[in-house]
Amino acid sequence: MKKFLGEVVAEMKKVSWSTKKELVNYTIVVGIAVAVVCALIWVCDTFFARLFHIILK
Repeated sequence: MKKFLGEVVAEMKKVSWSTKKELVNYTIVVGIAVAVVCALIWVCDTFFARLFHIILK
């Protein structure tokens, strides 16, 4: 177990961590992408709901 933890620590030192600025930028990009996809799903859902309402009327 001690060997495993030592190897984990060694590997974690090799990881290139994002800076705070990069993290904030990526978070904003993901937030915008989620909002766009949600809006697209909402528009499609509204369109098809109205279409089916007209067809089934």
